[in-house]
Amino acid sequence: MDYLKEYRSFINSHYLSEGVRKTVGILLPALIMGHFNLLLIGMTISLGALCVSITDNPGPIHHRVNGFIVCNIIIFLLAIITGFINHIHWLFALLLPLFCFFFSMIGVYGARATSLGIAALLVIILQTLHRYDGLDILYNSLYLLAGGVWYFLLCMVLYSFRPYKLTQQALGDYVRSTADYLRAKASLYIDDVDYNKSNEQLLNTQIEAQHKQDLATELIFKTRNIVKESTVTGRILVMAYLDTTDLFETSMSSHQDYKKLQDYFGKTGILKEYRELILLLADELDEIGIALQGGRRSVYNENIDAIILNEREHLQQLRLSVLDAANVDVFISLKHILDSIDDIATRIRTLHQYTSYDKKLGRKKLQSIDPEDFISHQEMQPKLFFDNLSFRSNIFRHSLRITLAALTAYLIGQLFPIGHSYWILLTVVIILKPGYSLTKKRNYQRLTGTLIGAAIGALFLYFIKDHASILIFLAICMIGAYSFIRTNYLISVTLITLYVLLMFHLLDAKDFKTIFTDRIIDSSIGSILAFVFSYLLSPIWEHERINQFISRVIDDNRKYYQLIASVFTGTPYSKTETRVARKNSLVSLANFSDAFNQMLSEPKSKQKNILQIHQLVVSNHMLTSHIATLAYYADKLQTDYVMDDYAALIILSRSYMERAVQLIEDKEPIAENILTDQSQVRLLDKRINTLMHIRQEELKQGKIESETRRILSQFKSITDQFYFIYKISIDIEKISLKLKDAA
Repeated sequence: MDYLKEYRSFINSHYLSEGVRKTVGILLPALIMGHFNLLLIGMTISLGALCVSITDNPGPIHHRVNGFIVCNIIIFLLAIITGFINHIHWLFALLLPLFCFFFSMIGVYGARATSLGIAALLVIILQTLHRYDGLDILYNSLYLLAGGVWYFLLCMVLYSFRPYKLTQQALGDYVRSTADYLRAKASLYIDDVDYNKSNEQLLNTQIEAQHKQDLATELIFKTRNIVKESTVTGRILVMAYLDTTDLFETSMSSHQDYKKLQDYFGKTGILKEYRELILLLADELDEIGIALQGGRRSVYNENIDAIILNEREHLQQLRLSVLDAANVDVFISLKHILDSIDDIATRIRTLHQYTSYDKKLGRKKLQSIDPEDFISHQEMQPKLFFDNLSFRSNIFRHSLRITLAALTAYLIGQLFPIGHSYWILLTVVIILKPGYSLTKKRNYQRLTGTLIGAAIGALFLYFIKDHASILIFLAICMIGAYSFIRTNYLISVTLITLYVLLMFHLLDAKDFKTIFTDRIIDSSIGSILAFVFSYLLSPIWEHERINQFISRVIDDNRKYYQLIASVFTGTPYSKTETRVARKNSLVSLANFSDAFNQMLSEPKSKQKNILQIHQLVVSNHMLTSHIATLAYYADKLQTDYVMDDYAALIILSRSYMERAVQLIEDKEPIAENILTDQSQVRLLDKRINTLMHIRQEELKQGKIESETRRILSQFKSITDQFYFIYKISIDIEKISLKLKDAA
């Protein structure tokens, strides 16, 4: 790992920006009011800022604004309600479950609504710290509202100074994740590589890139001043996004039979050179990503062009020395890989130019795009809420779990002499997630992080007594905690524990030992409750709903394939429709893979049909890659390669996919005799065999270059993809049948 590069990326990332913004927004009111001997008021204002900061998720500015406004209204109203009922234990115990259930159920409306629900529950929990009477309830609520409004205004001021910053950071993240995908691809060129492990790594990096792409897509196509206003920066960000997406597809499209290539060329050293060149391209993407994040210009490494020319010369030398009638096909594959590398290098040069934000680039004609093709909208109808009031809904089960666990946590705090008992409630609310695997992971990380943070805090305070140093370290811990909360929860919990201990030490140094002990005890109790209720009221296990992910990914791949394959029979190629189909396919694949990974974290007894499901994950990944390769050829297709001979393979491949979907959905599959009519399938084989025979005769005569070589190189590459897709679709149908029989 290049730690310097990771450091440069981190300091320019939206994660660190978010950490600094939240730390300033939360800490500053307490520091300012403390200076005027109004620390208690300052702490209350800071708590209001803390609650609103929870809804500060990356996204279009109007979504963030709506979240801030709604959150401020909710925390103000809840603070008043909780203030009146806090000292009436039976009433609080009655309303707490209702609040927990409702604010957990609103998670059906998406991630921002989920954050809003957590913020609301946090306000309720924090109000149990103090009891207010009369006008003090209103004053306390107003202070919380002031904190929320302060944080809202801070975010708006920062946005007005740098309206494109978050989009640039997210786009830079997307570019860097594409670089990681290239590195995973490069591992396939290593001799004696474990192909199963490499393909798994390739799939994981592809999914990660897809997640980063989703955020960039939302920020670019849902932000008015990017898609509606003709600013140079906005236009360049759109072009950079589209070119990165095309580059990502190109990198997916170079999938070959790497074992066969190693058998023929492993000792020549050319595959090792290809690997080093791919890694060099990945480094270039890293530089572009970091440059986009930091708002500076990156420079293209001109040596890459010279290296590619050398590789073409090396390939030509190999062709002159070892090309014969028996290895024509592997030379075709080798040339295709080099052409893909060249294409990626060209796109990288363009991306480097975008980092300059040159006005000339901004005047470049942007292809007509409809933002609606790239984004999805969250349904906000009340019907969605009520439709999920069923045990068949995972969010409903999750809401019940939180409700019962929170009520139990509150009763334990009331019945037993536990200090800072609100931490039990807080732990339960934070740890419990809709999925079992995520709850289990969070539970472990919460407990481990608390123990590590407490130990570090004790050591730090043992050696450091100066309040200024403690305050500085506290601020650093806060920045780190909020910076890592989306990427490394264990580190985040460790730092949160640290800054909580330091904060209470500054407030009351004599009480540190109590805080230290209570934090560990309360977190442990909360973790145990979360663990117990995740079993007592189990979520919907992944095997119960994974079929919907399987059928969706197969169907989206079928639509993607149909769109691309039709180009080879005469339908005009549409770049926009291809992008939309590719996006749908990749999103479905990412969702399916995520569901499979969650299943692996569940109890063994719940991992039903795991072998077949894993085979479907791998097969669909391969299918998507080969369709992407076909799309690469479709984009530059010459009329010589448009013919009806592809039709039989297209129909049969699509039929196998349709049959697989119907088997998974437990519907009556299409008649099998339709699938067995394969009389036209070998037409392409005949054409290839004829060309191969002609080419072999040419090679025997010493003809290295010829028109037949050019036609065969392109036509065989296209035909190979059709046959790969055909064979994979058969495999998918067979695995789907096994899955249905095992049900």
